[in-house]
Amino acid sequence: MHLAAFDTSVEADLVDALRINARPLVSLVAEQNGEIVGHILFSPVSLSGHPGLSLMGLAPMAVRPTQQRSGIGSALVRAGLQRCQQLGVGAIVVLGHPNYYPRFGFQQSAHFGIKSEYDAPAEAFMVLELQHGYLGARSGVIKFHPAFGDA
Repeated sequence: MHLAAFDTSVEADLVDALRINARPLVSLVAEQNGEIVGHILFSPVSLSGHPGLSLMGLAPMAVRPTQQRSGIGSALVRAGLQRCQQLGVGAIVVLGHPNYYPRFGFQQSAHFGIKSEYDAPAEAFMVLELQHGYLGARSGVIKFHPAFGDA
């Protein structure tokens, strides 16, 4: 799916590496007429100075190019957030389109005093608390699984 949706194999390789090395992992597919048309992955992240928090990062997500803008990505995000919440995850981070993810409740991470370990535009790095007040006054730098550094 990621090979079809992106110009390079970077995202597909990242998915493979995370499937092998990251736990817990939420990996969901969207299917239409017996064909996979979308995929979303959530993997653990950590907030510096706060090792006890249960946090996940949303990435990557892909929808078959011919099916984009049909609601599949939104359905995957909602289903993934629900699954993360069922697992007791307190908050989700995403580095993504600043006009897309706020519809799900994501806010700029600066609102929480949280930064990405990667040089990311402030408006594109966002956080969603699945448990209201989970982050409280905690701040720091989000660290992703080492597989992201290889990507």
